[in-house]
Amino acid sequence: MTRVTSSASITSYYFPQSLQRAERAFRCSPLRLEVLLAMRSGHVLLRQICDQEGVRRGYTRRSLSELRAEAELLWLIAVGLLRREVDGQGLTDGFRLTPLGRQVADNLERLSASQFHPRLRDRLYNAWCRWFRLPGWLQS
Repeated sequence: MTRVTSSASITSYYFPQSLQRAERAFRCSPLRLEVLLAMRSGHVLLRQICDQEGVRRGYTRRSLSELRAEAELLWLIAVGLLRREVDGQGLTDGFRLTPLGRQVADNLERLSASQFHPRLRDRLYNAWCRWFRLPGWLQS
């Protein structure tokens, strides 16, 4: 397990496989590191990631529809990188980093451009994990 201490002096432990899976999932997504860095200091709204707005802000490599952007963000929630922001009336369209997400952002920030890009093996494994996972009711 890897020990992670956040700025709020809360210590979390993550298995190396969890960190690797989360990093792989993000590197295989169409999102750029800038979106994680923005989420480190606050929330990012779905509409800021969609269409040309996401490209303009440097959050995505290419224009994404709202449906595609939400699907990518939901996958990152499933691997533990993100959480959906909640207000007094329920879920919002804002997303924030989890403690694991903060660790992944720190790790990815240190990588060079060539190390950041996923290999074909990473893309295939991520796709397999994403599309052939067990339904939630069967996992417990």
